[in-house]
Amino acid sequence: MGGMTSNLDPAIAARLKRGADGLVPAIAQQYDTGEVLMLGWMDDEALHRTLTTGRCTYWSRSRQEYWVKGDTSGHVQHVKSVALDCDADTLLVKVDQVGAACHTGDRTCFDADVLDLGK
Repeated sequence: MGGMTSNLDPAIAARLKRGADGLVPAIAQQYDTGEVLMLGWMDDEALHRTLTTGRCTYWSRSRQEYWVKGDTSGHVQHVKSVALDCDADTLLVKVDQVGAACHTGDRTCFDADVLDLGK
């Protein structure tokens, strides 16, 4: 986790069930089509920034830093809504995705490697 003091609403922070690393998985979904775009990770501060800026902010586990989706690629995620699942351990962020969601250039992170069901 970033280790930064968070400005997240204490009422929301109290509900979140984080992993041992302080992170919660955040599923990004296209708000109008239901298309599942990607999975990112948020700590309290990333969620606060997402809720208050209208742009998805994630915590990069590999780079150990915050990143705002689209700042370098131009493929911005405009936040439409954020919901907690029933266990309060996963976020669903409905967005309007500009361009590709995946760093490979694919529309979603789930386009390229569909597994065989063995039927």
